[in-house]
Amino acid sequence: MARLPIPAMLVAGLAGLTAFEAPAAGDYFILAAADCGAAASRVVSETGGQLLSAQPSSDGQTCVVTVLVQGNGNERPRKVTVRVPM
Repeated sequence: MARLPIPAMLVAGLAGLTAFEAPAAGDYFILAAADCGAAASRVVSETGGQLLSAQPSSDGQTCVVTVLVQGNGNERPRKVTVRVPM
């Protein structure tokens, strides 16, 4: 069995790639940066819970943060979902 040199395999793999096309003048892009890290950190510190999830809501103005909060004594932990501003 013949072995191809590594550069030949790389060239063969890159042959199927296409070049990036710049957008036309009439194309519009909406850049949305939603970072719920600070909001999640704030909720975790306020509740003393464990972070389960944090995601931006559909309105783009708030984050939906879900934490697991330990119960008192023999109580079971409870899941708390909070909507907080970004």
